[in-house]
Amino acid sequence: MAEGKVSDEERVFHLMSQIKAMAETQNAIILAHNYQLGEIQDVADFVGDSLELSRKAAETRAEVIVFCGVHFMAETAKILSPEKTVLLPDLNAGCPMADMITAEQLREFKAEYPGRPVVAYVNTSAEVKAESDICCTSANAVKVVESLEADEILFVPDKCLADYVASRTDKEIIAWQGFCPTHYQITPDDILEVKAEHPTAEVVAHPECSREVLELADGIFSTSGIIRYVKQSTAREFIIATEEGLLHRLRAENPDKRFYPPTGGAICPNMKLITLEVLASSLENLQYQIELSVDIISRARNAIERMIAIV
Repeated sequence: MAEGKVSDEERVFHLMSQIKAMAETQNAIILAHNYQLGEIQDVADFVGDSLELSRKAAETRAEVIVFCGVHFMAETAKILSPEKTVLLPDLNAGCPMADMITAEQLREFKAEYPGRPVVAYVNTSAEVKAESDICCTSANAVKVVESLEADEILFVPDKCLADYVASRTDKEIIAWQGFCPTHYQITPDDILEVKAEHPTAEVVAHPECSREVLELADGIFSTSGIIRYVKQSTAREFIIATEEGLLHRLRAENPDKRFYPPTGGAICPNMKLITLEVLASSLENLQYQIELSVDIISRARNAIERMIAIV
């Protein structure tokens, strides 16, 4: 290495030390979603799924929540901790699926099917949550739908998760036609190609994948569910049909096991926007803050709390 040139390891160590020091000074907690870059997961105080992290943040005494994820996740943290400062280090970190339905479109959807309750996946904006009756996660979606008395349910925005729920309930699910581009691009051939190379590997899939991919899975779980499953499984190899960021944590927590992504890959570009440099800048300047109206917070929180009450 040339004299004076900083290695990547030194860069990462320096930035992580700087971030930790700034977080302590700002009385901040750093949250990282399971799909974030490995270096972001490594510097975070907590790593997990979006709702799990928001609930964790609400329990801490930290005055500042730095949410390394995408926009709707930071909004959820603000909904559950309205008195705290919530930062999203890169405002461009949005969610294409969440953007596939607006509050106005949901109002029109409800008008088309009057009287049907609305179940909103947490992967929605605060405004959409505010127009919904109850929220759900990929882990509890079936239980949430089953808890409702109505026989017909409006489900937004993910058609794949809706299809998964419909296969596990007698209720009629009327689904909005949104989807996660990252999960939807995973094909059965992507799975089968890896399976041919690793025939003893178990296939574990996220329910945002298509029905055709889920039919090949040995297990279907949320990100937190995948983490628990592989820890408990006696299998030594796994094909993980979800965003590749999860593999960082799986490999770190299960060094004796092997994990493979689908052949075509599954990378969410928005989940990779937050780097250590971006995080450091956000902390130093307390940018960019999530702002929501009192009305939106109140109505969206009702939908989230109804879910929490039954799961």
